[in-house]
Amino acid sequence: MAVVSALAKYKLVFLGDQSVGKTSIITRFMYDKFDTTYQATIGIDFLSKTMYLEDRTVRLQLWDTAGQERFRSLIPSYIRDSSVAVIVYDVANRQSFLNTSKWIEEVHTERGSDVIIVLVGNKTDLVDKSSLQTTTFSTPDNRQVSIEEGEAKAREVGVMFIETSAKAGFNIKEK
Repeated sequence: MAVVSALAKYKLVFLGDQSVGKTSIITRFMYDKFDTTYQATIGIDFLSKTMYLEDRTVRLQLWDTAGQERFRSLIPSYIRDSSVAVIVYDVANRQSFLNTSKWIEEVHTERGSDVIIVLVGNKTDLVDKSSLQTTTFSTPDNRQVSIEEGEAKAREVGVMFIETSAKAGFNIKEK
């Protein structure tokens, strides 16, 4: 008789301010599409994806949270049983980066250290491509948060870090 092993399930909760690109990252990951029209998430949205890795199959549950303040009271209950918290900010919006501290603190309040946290700087497609080889001290006009600042914050709070572009599909999926 064949042994049936339970499918490993991982709950990923996406957190961050309104319009930083949480839904766009999930849509790019799930469907390899990018929607140019903005539609705010109302409350919480949920998607599931089964992935086949080298040695096992896993089911990812992706929880897309609304960034608006009026939905903040819902979020702790979704963080509570998550495996991974993906905290997203917009590299062209400094305030969204500064607010990641609140999101990280909220995750630690609900989950302690029993969770993987990934800090994600999204919308790198907004960065002027000709300015990518600037020094550490200068940034393109539309970039308000340097990659070095993102990396430094991640190191400081002990979380993983990556920059992405949901629009361009950069760093969303392994190719």
